[in-house]
Amino acid sequence: MEIRYLDGIKEVLYDQKWAESAGNPELYYMHRGIKEKKGLRYDITIVSPQMLGKEFTKTLGHEHSDNFGEIYTVLSGEAVYLIQKVKKNKVEDVYIVKAKKGESAIIPSGYGHITINASEKILKESNWLAKNCKNIYDVFLKNHGACYYYTDKGWIKNKNYKSVPKLRFKKPLKSIPKNLDFLYGKNN
Repeated sequence: MEIRYLDGIKEVLYDQKWAESAGNPELYYMHRGIKEKKGLRYDITIVSPQMLGKEFTKTLGHEHSDNFGEIYTVLSGEAVYLIQKVKKNKVEDVYIVKAKKGESAIIPSGYGHITINASEKILKESNWLAKNCKNIYDVFLKNHGACYYYTDKGWIKNKNYKSVPKLRFKKPLKSIPKNLDFLYGKNN
């Protein structure tokens, strides 16, 4: 198990002033490689329900190596997935999927994402992805977060990106697809 502490995500927070004196609490727990199947890895992440200053608890955010996809399923609680496609610091596409227990969200090939826990309950989610997929954090670290921050005042654009389109919302999947071949990426 890996633990992500506040110090590990300070660079991507909206409320930097709050982060200066917030200490270093535990934010989420990653259990990677719980099982494997046909070159895919199954993980579980548990995200605490707390505010990070004005912003809801979130993950650091990452993109995937080699155009791999990923699928998340909420096991308990509720998740807000911000899914973005960035080219040369311009956001080409960004959307939100709000999911509750049993619902899933696909992270398409070429997209990065964060998970947000905007509820007052612990969020427990699982994911499937290619075993040899690597997480790439560069876009999120360079731009101090995703292209939008989810705060107690709603969605706020991150001005560190050159261009950010209007936020749109998609419905979650009611069940996980039987065929997960899309997780292997476009170039694989």
